[in-house]
Amino acid sequence: MIRHAAILGLIAAVASFSVNAKAEDKEPSAVVEIGGAGEWGLGGGSGFGPSAALELSPIKSLLLEVGVAPLFSGGHAEWDTDLLFKKSFELSKTVEFEPGIGPAWSGGTKIAGEVSFQFMIWPSSERKLGYFLESSYSYSFSNGHEQSLGMSVGLLIAIP
Repeated sequence: MIRHAAILGLIAAVASFSVNAKAEDKEPSAVVEIGGAGEWGLGGGSGFGPSAALELSPIKSLLLEVGVAPLFSGGHAEWDTDLLFKKSFELSKTVEFEPGIGPAWSGGTKIAGEVSFQFMIWPSSERKLGYFLESSYSYSFSNGHEQSLGMSVGLLIAIP
């Protein structure tokens, strides 16, 4: 519970800084990502569930994404949380590519490193609504050093 409060505090601090920085830009101050996620352990096992993330840009060239997903497997849910530092590359007027890296927490006790690759597709030039496809790889630093591949897909909602 303390971890969730710390994450929410971090989001609020970065959001207030990000809103001031975005006042002069036409870019959104934040992007909400809502969708579904799946994770497959390289040693076996899998989990699926909804996912949600908030992406902020506290510095012009750096994106910060905080995400959470309860992944259901075998009748129980394991909560996955990550904090990714990303760099955006505009491939066209409607497509962005964002590689990212950062820490991840799983089940409340497992700490891991995560690498992700995300494509953001904005059908209109106004970039208010879009969709995304993100793949990831994580390596646990806890006992057993579990490794997993993940995939998430969903909607993007820009917050002015």
